[in-house]
Amino acid sequence: MSRIQSKKDASTRTRRAIIDQLKEHGGMDVSTLSSHFSLSGMAIRQHLNALIEEGLVTYEEEPRPMGRPTKRWRLTPAADRFFPSGYSELSRSLIHSMKEAFGTEGMDKLLTVRNKNMQEQYLKYIGDTSDVMERLEKLAEIRTHEGYMAEIKEEDDKSLLFIEKHCPICEAAVACTGLCKNELQLFQHVLGHDVTVERIEYILSGGKSCIYRVQKKVHASSLDAAGPTST
Repeated sequence: MSRIQSKKDASTRTRRAIIDQLKEHGGMDVSTLSSHFSLSGMAIRQHLNALIEEGLVTYEEEPRPMGRPTKRWRLTPAADRFFPSGYSELSRSLIHSMKEAFGTEGMDKLLTVRNKNMQEQYLKYIGDTSDVMERLEKLAEIRTHEGYMAEIKEEDDKSLLFIEKHCPICEAAVACTGLCKNELQLFQHVLGHDVTVERIEYILSGGKSCIYRVQKKVHASSLDAAGPTST
């Protein structure tokens, strides 16, 4: 094993150990983490910054009687995947039971109600801004908080990619594909009817992420205003 690979593996182990500590003890500051791992504060901050980029940790500033506030670090919902959970099996079991009890039509009604509630929740958070990028940024904040590790990228053609690098409901979505279909409809609704939303990569189809291309619609009036192309 090369020295570089060995160093990388050691960093990975340390970051996983930091995740375990934050899970066990809740909010911790750099000083406490530094003492536990016998590492400098600078080294701990480097690991925490790496975990922030992965969407696994965040922090809250805690006031102190004197001096600047201290940062108390905690895990985000995205870190739940590192810990055993019975939720996945419970979700699958409940979905199959609901299908058996209510049939396909009943499941569709339940998903419609869920989608309506999420639309209201998301629209309340996003507000009345008409700017597509602002709406996407707000949507990414909501979805990241829910564990989807969402981000936005701009393509060369000015289209926008809404990327979710993790799916916390993956097991449930396997048992009920309507969940993913409703999410596409949800994004279209909260981003507005002046854009098109197209899923171009899908975790359940083997993709690394769920990726949606968001483009502004070209209205006929805009094309008319441009006039005919000269030859």
